[in-house]
Amino acid sequence: MFAGERRFRLRTVRLTGALAVIVCIASTLPMVAASQAGNPDFMRLAEKAKKASDEGRLDDAARLYAQALALRPKWVDGWWALGTLEYDRDHYAKAAADFRKLVVLQSNNGMAHAMLGLSEFELGHEGSALQHIQKGKNIGLTKDVDFWHVVLYHEGVLLQRKGGFEAAKETLEELCLQGVQSNEVTNALGMTMLRLTAKNPPSAGTVEADVIPRVGRAECLAGQKKYEEARPLFDRVTKDNPSFPNIHYAYGLFLLELRELPNAIEELNLEVKNNPAHILARLRIAAILYKEDSAAGIPYAEEAVKMEPKLGFAHYLLGLLLLDTDKYEQALPELEIAQKSFPREAKLYFALGSAYSRAGRKQDAVRARAMFEKLTREGAASSLGGEEQGLRGKQPESITPPGSPQ
Repeated sequence: MFAGERRFRLRTVRLTGALAVIVCIASTLPMVAASQAGNPDFMRLAEKAKKASDEGRLDDAARLYAQALALRPKWVDGWWALGTLEYDRDHYAKAAADFRKLVVLQSNNGMAHAMLGLSEFELGHEGSALQHIQKGKNIGLTKDVDFWHVVLYHEGVLLQRKGGFEAAKETLEELCLQGVQSNEVTNALGMTMLRLTAKNPPSAGTVEADVIPRVGRAECLAGQKKYEEARPLFDRVTKDNPSFPNIHYAYGLFLLELRELPNAIEELNLEVKNNPAHILARLRIAAILYKEDSAAGIPYAEEAVKMEPKLGFAHYLLGLLLLDTDKYEQALPELEIAQKSFPREAKLYFALGSAYSRAGRKQDAVRARAMFEKLTREGAASSLGGEEQGLRGKQPESITPPGSPQ
């Protein structure tokens, strides 16, 4: 874990806002007295466990909760209490086991799913950790701000580590927007912008140890919409490290957010110069040029197609550029290849309908437009994925040409 990462632990929440968190959960769970009345042994153990917990005798509390749960294994309050106790004692395997039992008893308990994910994170089970954290968020969590910071941080780190850079950027910037300022967030956001999947920041004294937090600080300011403060930081770190991998790409994304298109293209071209195999930089340039100067964008999309012939979005973008320059005969095969990757993408059928119509293929045009209307009417979920999926056959969402059919 990152140096100092332990501040993003439930312990921080438990010491500053535990009562708010636990009361929120307990209000939705069966109370001991109501659900377990009639068993004096259980009641005695439950009361002793709560007293030990309140007094900070965590070892005693954990032992007593376990004994009470042996008598009443469906006691959801007990599993929550025991799980948080084990987590606070760094017993992550035990905590995960407790929260797994809780989510079986209450599958709609978002807090339990989130805590299971946090426990799995500490165990190195990153895939299931991300799944449970996101499920917890989708179900609903307490409004406790500190707990949300814990969840958002871990979700962002897990996304960064798996290469989900666009989603990680959005998640970590939410922390910045909420005023969280820390070395952990800065490092995670810097690695995200530089497309690094490493679990740990680089060793002190290295070039990476200088560049990563500088990029992270600049992007954190951008996430707070403090663009005038972020820009000189981005400009300086880029000029100081012009050959650092993805430094120009990161700066280009920032400039693109500001809609400074010529400057963004310049930075992206510098990234291509540094790294001739950088497909995403080419696709972004091509997308920026769509409708602005589609003819100039065609070579970038063609290069991307040559580099990754199976990349559906590259074919889609090339097809749009060709169609916009009235080269519909050349556009059609590109769009038809893209259709295989995005069989339920309404925008694609809109473009196909236009291309078929210009080519005089009226029946094909009618079918494509009918499919466009059907998918639009159904509200079909877009098949266009996030940036991290761009090299796996999915369309990078943020690279969507601004003038593409809606």
